[in-house]
Amino acid sequence: MKGIWIAVVVMFVTVTIAQADNFTLKSADMGGQLSQNQVYSGFGCSGKNQSPQLSWDSAPTGTKSFAVTVYDPDAPTGSGWWHWIVTNIPAKVNELVTDAGNTQRQALPQGALQSVTDFGQPGYGGACPPEGDDAHRYIFTVYALKVDKLKVSPETPPAMVGFMVNQNSIAKASLVAYYERE
Repeated sequence: MKGIWIAVVVMFVTVTIAQADNFTLKSADMGGQLSQNQVYSGFGCSGKNQSPQLSWDSAPTGTKSFAVTVYDPDAPTGSGWWHWIVTNIPAKVNELVTDAGNTQRQALPQGALQSVTDFGQPGYGGACPPEGDDAHRYIFTVYALKVDKLKVSPETPPAMVGFMVNQNSIAKASLVAYYERE
């Protein structure tokens, strides 16, 4: 009997991992390089500061909500730079439209929450690496979460949101785009 339970647990874990392997993030707005649409407008950069369209599919069974982050691990801060954090995206949603990160547009799905980034406010903040730096990596990640909502607010610091996202994540899918200031 003990052998049967072990086999059932192994089969369940294998199925869950296999389902997560198909979890995919795509964007109709960006490829391997960010365009001026996704570049920040400020700090000496003159982009449009629009978050790209993002869509995902094949979320694993048990997904109750999603979170999306954009992170630059190459920022010369010693801890990277959080460009965008969106949590509490309902499980029935599988897309964020272009410029959804604009807090003036209110284009996020109902219930979704943007929290403060390293720019000091909620909303999307585009790429703007220091002049002279090599190209920076911008990692766009969607997380499938095992909870309906994270207990965060627009003022919750990025590291705390990241901790809570990682503690409740059952799968993630990422895209990496690059940008270098000329």
